[in-house]
Amino acid sequence: MPASFDAWTPYVAWLFLAVALAGAGFTLNALRPVKGGRVLLIPAFLSSWIVGEMVAHQFLWQLLTTALFVWLGALRHWPGWVALSLTAISWAALVAMWISARRAEKVVRGSLSDFEPFDEWPRVPWSKLVTPLLMSRRGVRRTRGIEYSRVGKKRLLLDVYEPAAPGKRRPAVLQIHGGGWVLGSRRDQGLPLLYHLASQGWVGFNVDYRLSPRATFPDHLVDIKRALSWIREHADEYGVDPDFVVVTGGSAGGHLTALMALTQNDPAYQPGFEAADTSVQAAVPFYGVYCFVDRLKLYPPEFFSMLIEPLVMKAKLADAPEKFHEASPLDHVSADAPPFFVIHGDRDTLAPVQYARELVRLLRERSVAAVAYAELPGAQHAFDIFYSPRSVRVIEGVERFLSRVYQTRTQTSTRANSPAPQGGAVSADLGSAALDGAA
Repeated sequence: MPASFDAWTPYVAWLFLAVALAGAGFTLNALRPVKGGRVLLIPAFLSSWIVGEMVAHQFLWQLLTTALFVWLGALRHWPGWVALSLTAISWAALVAMWISARRAEKVVRGSLSDFEPFDEWPRVPWSKLVTPLLMSRRGVRRTRGIEYSRVGKKRLLLDVYEPAAPGKRRPAVLQIHGGGWVLGSRRDQGLPLLYHLASQGWVGFNVDYRLSPRATFPDHLVDIKRALSWIREHADEYGVDPDFVVVTGGSAGGHLTALMALTQNDPAYQPGFEAADTSVQAAVPFYGVYCFVDRLKLYPPEFFSMLIEPLVMKAKLADAPEKFHEASPLDHVSADAPPFFVIHGDRDTLAPVQYARELVRLLRERSVAAVAYAELPGAQHAFDIFYSPRSVRVIEGVERFLSRVYQTRTQTSTRANSPAPQGGAVSADLGSAALDGAA
């Protein structure tokens, strides 16, 4: 450090301590997120989410900051040494979080072990971890702002993600954004998954829908069903297989994903297009809200008094419980549910993981289709919004699951339309057997 800075080194040491405290606080909140509290809930979630999914970037930022303060002479005074100690503890915690994030692949593979022994699967380019906010992928074409419906003066739009090379009868995925039914957009959610699936031959549709408080449930669900009907009507235009459309989404989008799968072709949610085919061939809800009556008593009171009752449902749970049960995926689980892959983080502070476990329990108890569940250690809400060591492994696993469902369904359809084999039955591995039962 230059000699002229000597008089400033005590202040530098104290500033280093303040920065180290802030950095350690962010790390601690990512490691053990703050739960509850009307004031702290959202800020605590945001810092936990960003730090937890950008661990390497947080580590690099702290490393560069520490090097700068050491060069400026912060270690000439005791606050600087305290700051260095705090930073070292923060680094250790960040390393532990990195290791936890890397476990996502093992967890996802384990959750799919009954379907296929996945030795290899298409990878997301490693460069995406360096530039996690740059979404585009080579060989994928995006078309924005296509109108799929109009409600009054409101234009409902979707974006299409498809392979740049032409093709026919490709599987399709409908992506539903989250945002608490009041916020969010097709432009900022589900992009890593859509780009990855499109790079593997899928056609993705990222859909907007009416938002509360102008919209009242089930308006949100009705709009998504209209979008699904539109996709099938325009299947030839986009080279889509109309017999195979899956649905996915996170948070409020996870709630709507589950309902799309559990209310297939229900005319109550298809006003004016009751005859349209709104079946889905698989569902992948991320960190969804699966209960609007809070039967496990896990949500803070504000979740209902400030969001669900006045904005989304326009009713009181105490006055109209039947309406809230109708909005709860847990109340719609039945034997004819399609294959599900439920994904949730064990540190989710906005959508309690216990409800994901309950959904999986009911599906496995009542449905004849395949049910996979990945509970990700260390994952916060919205972990898949951008590329991270955790999200890319999950995205790759989702692609394998959906492709396996599609492959098995295609094989089943081919066998059904072919002459009966002579000399014995067609062999199938464990994954085929499980998914054939679902199809």
